[in-house]
Amino acid sequence: MPSSLHKTRKHIAKKRNGEVNALHEKSRDSQRLHKAGVRDQRLEKLAAARSKQERPIVDRVVFVQENLTETGNSPLDLAAVQSLIHAFIHQHDEEYATLKKARRSGRPPSTREDLLKMKIAALDIEYQKGFALPDVMTEENVKLLEDWEGSWSKLTTLTWIKVSRTGQVRKSDFPSKGIN
Repeated sequence: MPSSLHKTRKHIAKKRNGEVNALHEKSRDSQRLHKAGVRDQRLEKLAAARSKQERPIVDRVVFVQENLTETGNSPLDLAAVQSLIHAFIHQHDEEYATLKKARRSGRPPSTREDLLKMKIAALDIEYQKGFALPDVMTEENVKLLEDWEGSWSKLTTLTWIKVSRTGQVRKSDFPSKGIN
């Protein structure tokens, strides 16, 4: 995707019959180039923030997709879905245990250890209330999840459910605001 800076540079070069090498500091063309550069930086920053916010949902769907391929891409029953959720919540337990074991007694936990502990606790709380994931209990949604290539926009085509620890399954909307 061409950036606005690239387009502006190309337009100025076309107007000047050649390359843009020397511009006066306060000229209109240099100000246009500066504005285009600032605009591109702002858009990159927004895209990075959006990607960071979307990352937990994408990681969750990738985990579910990988586990479905291991089971042969067939729909799962409630017990299998709950074990899948349990595996997702506790996937960082080994790393957390090694960090905890490596810490000397009397020392505060490392930042990574704190982050893992908070992540596990937040996922556990979400599981009590209702853990949002793509519906892997229906054949058609399993097929859609199998064909999913990793793009954010295709996640809206999947139907979503929330599964609680007690075994309640209810339909859910696509978690566009991120999963907390």
